[in-house]
Amino acid sequence: MTNTPTADEEYWDARYGKDDQVWSGNPNVALVRETADLAPGRALELGCGEGADAVWLAEQGWQVTAADVSGTVLDRAARRAAEAGVADRVDWQRHDLGSTMPEGLFDLVSAQFLYSVGDVPREQILRRAAAAVAPGGVLLVVGHAGFPDWEHDHDPDTHFPTPHEVLASLELPDGQWEVLHTDEHERVQTGPDGQPSTRTDNTLKIRRLP
Repeated sequence: MTNTPTADEEYWDARYGKDDQVWSGNPNVALVRETADLAPGRALELGCGEGADAVWLAEQGWQVTAADVSGTVLDRAARRAAEAGVADRVDWQRHDLGSTMPEGLFDLVSAQFLYSVGDVPREQILRRAAAAVAPGGVLLVVGHAGFPDWEHDHDPDTHFPTPHEVLASLELPDGQWEVLHTDEHERVQTGPDGQPSTRTDNTLKIRRLP
């Protein structure tokens, strides 16, 4: 990475710097569900935020590389891992994923709600994520299917890709991948007013054939 902060880095450092905790602190429900049948190995988490998913994976026995653009939040996540007793199982790395990606191959590559501000090349990042999956390994992509009920001033032209659209955008070579799961699912999320609201997300889970 260059030493000049990107717009993405500045945005997320500012956002995480305003509060001691932004997210719930719990691992994403889809990650917990979709990794239940996987033997722990090497995992890569893209856009790790405050580290709840990475710490949870480490607690399940995974050796985790966790990447985020914000140095502020990586420091926070590292403290969380130390408090959980898994500091030695997580390698925290700062990356602007539109430019750089952690090196190596992984048995699990997870991209949970990988969105940001500005012109972030999400499809390109996810294609690099697929390339980082080891033979026999899994790519798990979880995203929103729409805006939450409480957000009324959003851009009406914003498109949230379906799992099948995400799969097509990966441009995977024929005969080298197996589709394990494509679905939409509902979950309850607490809104800014503290009230619970139902939100629809989607999941793509694919495996690189050995």
